[in-house]
Amino acid sequence: MKISTSEALKKLGENKSLFLNVFEHGTLQVEVYKPNQVDLQEPHTRDEVYVIISGTGEFLNGDERHTFAPGDFLFVPAGVEHRFENFTEDFATWVLFYGPEGGEKQ
Repeated sequence: MKISTSEALKKLGENKSLFLNVFEHGTLQVEVYKPNQVDLQEPHTRDEVYVIISGTGEFLNGDERHTFAPGDFLFVPAGVEHRFENFTEDFATWVLFYGPEGGEKQ
């Protein structure tokens, strides 16, 4: 199975949506996400990973703030407030949700 970044972003644009589910297997769900100027996400019920496709900005993850750039990996435990801020117009990211509701226990 292969899904290219360009293919995922093309499908996202065709659907005129901010995010698009591109793959599911077991508990894994993969989306492509491209917010428009403001990221209005709410905390999610499962653990998630972001892998930045393009753009730069800042990522608020609970009480921590980090800058991000293409290729960066960001992890957010289930239930934690998070959002992308001050991001460039070309910002896009892969989103991977996985594991049980409530997140995995350490």
